[in-house]
Amino acid sequence: MIAGLIRLLTGAQGRWIAVEPVDRPRIYFANHQSNLDAPVIWASLPAGLRAKTRPVAARDYWEKGPLRRWLAQDVFRVVLIERSGITPSNNPMTALEAALEAGDSLILFPEGTRQTAEDAGLNPFKPGLWHLARKHPELELVPVWLENLNRILPKGEIVPLPLMGSVTFGAPLALAPGEDRGAFMARAQAAVLALEAAGEEG
Repeated sequence: MIAGLIRLLTGAQGRWIAVEPVDRPRIYFANHQSNLDAPVIWASLPAGLRAKTRPVAARDYWEKGPLRRWLAQDVFRVVLIERSGITPSNNPMTALEAALEAGDSLILFPEGTRQTAEDAGLNPFKPGLWHLARKHPELELVPVWLENLNRILPKGEIVPLPLMGSVTFGAPLALAPGEDRGAFMARAQAAVLALEAAGEEG
């Protein structure tokens, strides 16, 4: 019901290019425009995949108020991570590793922070995606491009606007043998950006 409501509010349906929505361990990594991003990707997955896919998001946002806590814990099963005050005992990678080892897929935003409507391209990716690719070579890394969500729910707003969004899933990546962090991160960013044009053509 909640997935259907999200799709109704945003008009976003999943578009799959050179990839199929199959049941296997994956990391979906996307550009970050809005607080709607993770719920929209989650809602765009078939029901069987949604049950095994967990967004990664900031604890301080999703634990603010009983509604957000309920959504995070009981609906989206968010992997909550700290954005500040990182110590060895609350390292975000520990929670991500635990989710993957439990057989879940993840929804990840490597930019780490939302873009504004004025931003062009992508902010630099943080290295978490590379670390996970190194430790879990069995994972498919699926790039995702989100379009128009920063206008449906702009930063600082709480009521969505009646506009149409889109979600485009692209061909999976894998870390190449001997590929260093810089080369991999550049390739991952390029894979996400390439989907912008593909989404417009669709």
